[in-house]
Amino acid sequence: MDIAEVARRTGIAASALRYYERRGLIASVGPAGTRRRFAPGVLDQLALVALGQAAGLSLDEIQSMLSPQGGPNIDRQLLAAKADAIDTQVRQLRAMSRGLRHAAACPAPSHAQCPTFQKLLKAAAAGALAGRRGDGGRS
Repeated sequence: MDIAEVARRTGIAASALRYYERRGLIASVGPAGTRRRFAPGVLDQLALVALGQAAGLSLDEIQSMLSPQGGPNIDRQLLAAKADAIDTQVRQLRAMSRGLRHAAACPAPSHAQCPTFQKLLKAAAAGALAGRRGDGGRS
């Protein structure tokens, strides 16, 4: 299928497809200098690229997990490390959400008088909020 068809079927701009080709994530078939044509398997390759990007992998990391034939060649350690990083980010976001909800509903006359809010401020200032696993800001 030609590049316009791939772009239409995937929603990926032709310029991005050409970029992916230059990066070695996908390969066109046919002689150089002609209109780019791709084998049907390119759709699966692009799905792998999209999945990797959604997981926060760089294009270099994604490329390292594509075999020369375009199929997956998964680096399980890299995926486990990425999952750990996502889990850490989820904990950070949950702690921040709890802190914001507490600050929004805190019955203290002033946030300066709220022990939980003060604890959150100190944790954020110390960079500890990123690693919080305790009570998450509950009062």
